[in-house]
Amino acid sequence: MAGEPTVSLSELRSLLASGRARLIDVRSREEAAAGTIPGALNIPVSELESALQMEPAAFKALYSVEKPRLEEENLIFFCQMGKRGLQATQLAQGLGYKGYGEVWLLTGGG
Repeated sequence: MAGEPTVSLSELRSLLASGRARLIDVRSREEAAAGTIPGALNIPVSELESALQMEPAAFKALYSVEKPRLEEENLIFFCQMGKRGLQATQLAQGLGYKGYGEVWLLTGGG
């Protein structure tokens, strides 16, 4: 996965502590329900493209949070092993999102 932006665990902790990270858990709803990082928004990778293309009001109605802005810094996608996080990162990049990254969840989840 070389060449793709990544966020180290220490960077993630720092971003979370300062409130500067927007986390999106791209695992399935069932996986996220079993445990995730507190404050993470669950959008399964299969729904991510349509979610990121929604009008802001529709996104907020569906997910109960503001839609990420294209220029949003530290928009971080994560999954269990990295494959879906990488897919989400590439998808966001293709849609014009600027400040994105991906991080892997270690075995055991959130």
